[in-house]
Amino acid sequence: MKPLLDISAARVFFDGIFSDPRVAHPEGVAVHADGSIWCGNEVGELLRIDAGGTKVERMGATGGFILGITFDSAGNCYACDLRHAAIFRYDAATGAFDKFAASGIKVPNYPVIDEARGCLYVSDSSGDPGVGIYRYDLATGEGGVWCEGPTRFANGMAMAPDGSGLYVVESFAPAVSLVPIESDGSAGALRRVISDVHNVPDGLAFAADGTLYISCYEPSRIYRWRDGGPLELLIEDLHATTIAHPTNVALKGAKMYTANLGRWHITEIDLSSL
Repeated sequence: MKPLLDISAARVFFDGIFSDPRVAHPEGVAVHADGSIWCGNEVGELLRIDAGGTKVERMGATGGFILGITFDSAGNCYACDLRHAAIFRYDAATGAFDKFAASGIKVPNYPVIDEARGCLYVSDSSGDPGVGIYRYDLATGEGGVWCEGPTRFANGMAMAPDGSGLYVVESFAPAVSLVPIESDGSAGALRRVISDVHNVPDGLAFAADGTLYISCYEPSRIYRWRDGGPLELLIEDLHATTIAHPTNVALKGAKMYTANLGRWHITEIDLSSL
């Protein structure tokens, strides 16, 4: 499969190998409303990189290992922590970074905000097969299992553009599945929508036009999928240096940002030629 983009469309946006704090093996990445790029690192630090990619600052720390992150409309950041088996919340108003929810979840991997329904969905990557997705109340942090699956290593997620369901990566399938959200808020039956996403899919991100991007931890590649169309190879780094085991991806206009679990930097990919 020939990539749609040459690797020259990708560049190191911020090199954090020797920065203070270091961008040490980032897993999660998200775009803030002010244009800054946020990520977590392997020692549990929540990091903010300015929109120009010139400096990094520590916004808080868990002492664990931060996986997926996301923002709500108020700028609060929700971060999954592997060591603590919990979700932490950075309060944009106070700067506090505290545990938000933990009930029952074993390996919280990726969070998705659903403000219309007042809840936070979090994938659980424990077990193969295992429980797929937890749901927590945004006001109280209380919650529990929402989608029992079974899933094969539930990983990155994305809300359907029309809010009707959650797309979730099953890394060991390897596939992307859809869980409908019923009218009463319960989870519908999980079904596979994209199969054979070689070899270890990890993260998801929807573009404004409904295009779904799928990042792969191995090999270092990103796919593009449009509903009803074929799975296309967007870009691949055969040397795993500029794009190095991309876990999560985030979009800002015609730019894509990838967290690289195999390196110490955030990558920017120019999508404008597509």
